[in-house]
Amino acid sequence: MIRALFLAFDDLGDRRILAILARSLLVTLLIFSLLGVALGFLLNGFDPCGLLSADDSCPLGGSASGLGAVLLTAVLGWLLFPAIAIGVISAYMDRIVAAVEARHYPQALASATPLGWARGAWLGARSSLRVILYNLIASPFYLLLLVTAVGTLILFVAVNGVAFGRDLGDMVASRHGDRASRKAWLAATRWQRAGVGAIVTGAFLVPVVNLIAPVLGAAMATHLYHGARRD
Repeated sequence: MIRALFLAFDDLGDRRILAILARSLLVTLLIFSLLGVALGFLLNGFDPCGLLSADDSCPLGGSASGLGAVLLTAVLGWLLFPAIAIGVISAYMDRIVAAVEARHYPQALASATPLGWARGAWLGARSSLRVILYNLIASPFYLLLLVTAVGTLILFVAVNGVAFGRDLGDMVASRHGDRASRKAWLAATRWQRAGVGAIVTGAFLVPVVNLIAPVLGAAMATHLYHGARRD
């Protein structure tokens, strides 16, 4: 796993991967921009005072709804960025893995079966939903562990590490071998993939670094897959 991390960092300097990173960031930014616009429309005319008392009224105007949309988008962006980013990067997964394989594992690239747009979109949607579901299930425990200061953070990294490691590994393994061999590899590398996912989750928590986290994870998963098969 440490080998995969160092190799993945080195791969971030590849022009092909840098181009994919730029595109995925633009798509992610566009998604959140559209979310902000939609929230602005929904909040325009919304009456928060009416929720508290039937006698009071304070409908939001254009400026207030716009400010509320910005604040809500910022909060949702912080909460949902990992899930959305992983979903978006799945659309570029083939290109990232192919770039890494071309550089380090050319024989594997020659025999690879590209995911294709439809399958990549399905894996990405499933990944995003899994991350959201896992965190919803864990949310009561996040709240309970707040008193421990670090318990919530540890649980967050563990929960998302399992989810990210599962999905990133599956996306790489789906390019190679049959279903039985993929299942065998996934079963044999459960802890290593969770470690990769934990590193990616930790990267998501660091400003600026979180922008490269999904690409870093994709490259790490590629090195983990081919390194384990080679060994």
